[in-house]
Amino acid sequence: MTQPDARGATISRRALIRSTGATAGAALVGPGPLAASAASGAATPIPTTSPTSAPRVRARDLGIPFNGDPGPLNAITDVPGVAVGHVTLIAGDGALAVGKGPVRTELTAVLPRSADPLTPVFAGFHRLNGNGELTGAHWIEESGLLSGPVMLTTTYSVGTVRDALAAFAYANFQVDLGLPIVGETLDDLLNDVHGQHVRPEHVAQALEAAAGGPVPEGNVGGGTGMVCHGFKGGIGTASRIVDYPGGQHTLGVLVQANYGFRESLKVAGAPVGQEIADLQPVINQQARVPGHRQSSIIVVVATDAPLLPHQLKRLAQRAGLGLAVVGGRGEDGSGDLFLAFSTAPVGAQDGPSAVAVGMLPNWVLTPFFHQTASATEEAIINALVTAETMTGINGNTVYALPHDRLQAVLRTYHRLR
Repeated sequence: MTQPDARGATISRRALIRSTGATAGAALVGPGPLAASAASGAATPIPTTSPTSAPRVRARDLGIPFNGDPGPLNAITDVPGVAVGHVTLIAGDGALAVGKGPVRTELTAVLPRSADPLTPVFAGFHRLNGNGELTGAHWIEESGLLSGPVMLTTTYSVGTVRDALAAFAYANFQVDLGLPIVGETLDDLLNDVHGQHVRPEHVAQALEAAAGGPVPEGNVGGGTGMVCHGFKGGIGTASRIVDYPGGQHTLGVLVQANYGFRESLKVAGAPVGQEIADLQPVINQQARVPGHRQSSIIVVVATDAPLLPHQLKRLAQRAGLGLAVVGGRGEDGSGDLFLAFSTAPVGAQDGPSAVAVGMLPNWVLTPFFHQTASATEEAIINALVTAETMTGINGNTVYALPHDRLQAVLRTYHRLR
């Protein structure tokens, strides 16, 4: 898996790993908080790059109805060339000791072009509410191009992940990545956020773990410590086969869901959050000012359709419609940030000559808009139904959405398929 860059360097994901000496799947303790934790006898977070148990039941398995036809995997990796890798850090129990744990944190990598990871793609960005961070978004808005992976992590590790990506690109390929793309949501109910346990070597591991095929969901990678509508949230994904007058393309969505109030949660139109009003998070020590538990969601949309940046921005906007169907309202304290990219060729970007690129006409985009909203809705529900109950700092506990009670509510409202 190599690709010459503009300077003649050879690009390889495995070369990224060699730059730090990291080994995929190894337990790593670097200098700083994790090393101090190990020295003190506290539990050391163990990076996990693959699911630790059998795949969880997903939304369609429970009979939840959705519009549209999914791809074979019903995942963002149905878009050819897109790869996803997770690193999950879980260690320790009990009282919070900053720098030691408990640790319930994460990192997810989405590679638009897994075979050519630094070759740019056209991209568009939309902000529904801006109380969050997606580094590099201004340059995507300005240039319409995304180069390199999209990384999702916890709020206080954005700088570490961003710097690690830039260092990897320069050390291995003499490429100035400049403005790496890193999105965040805050896992402070369950995780020792100020311990900043995500390290540069974990970035390398997430890149090495990135692959096509089924995508682990729920309490993995960027979703490890996340909470959604008062239930355990996390990573979710879905895909759609989009038919339009000129043919057919694939569209996929991946979410890091960490937002929303319980009472607004709807599944297939049924008021699930109101019907299942118990099982509220157990918070033994308030991690945030009361009433400000709103947090964020990052949505990544991928397609192989030939779309230009202004069209991809329109696609990203429609992710907000899927969010609204489930119950997201863009609250003041929420960072609702949406990124869309196309894996279609962008032409040579390193020469002085005009570049010929393809695009679909705007009038055929409506089916893509509809399926972006539908796939976003399903990805969020997949995050909820695949997540498991988790206990973190100070014994704080967030419960999983119970499948049997969810089905009972849907049955009551005649929404079960």
